[in-house]
Amino acid sequence: VQLQASGGGLVQAGGSLRLSCAASGRTFSSHAIAWFRQAPGKEREFVSRITRMQNTYYRDSVKGRFAISRNNLRKTVDLQMNSLKPEDTAVYYCAASVAGGNMTGNYPYWGQGTQVTVSS
Repeated sequence: VQLQASGGGLVQAGGSLRLSCAASGRTFSSHAIAWFRQAPGKEREFVSRITRMQNTYYRDSVKGRFAISRNNLRKTVDLQMNSLKPEDTAVYYCAASVAGGNMTGNYPYWGQGTQVTVSS
């Protein structure tokens, strides 16, 4: 599975962005897709994931603000981010895994990352 993340940018606090992860490969529908993020000087952390059965999971700090969705026909996973805060500033990565879960080590396939910057 090859992944391409897009949609990042600069936005003011309270604004919105929509990230998209486009995948290639015949087995996309059998993979869980997750978004992780990494801020400068910090470890990469789980943000959200969607299973092949469309179950969704979020880290506590983004619940109610972010929404993940997938389209298996288009082979895309989107992350709608609303009410953005400066602490959401990071490089966001999408990743794919048959196993799923919230740990980076579970994901063998990664996109290149897209920068999200939220100004105060």
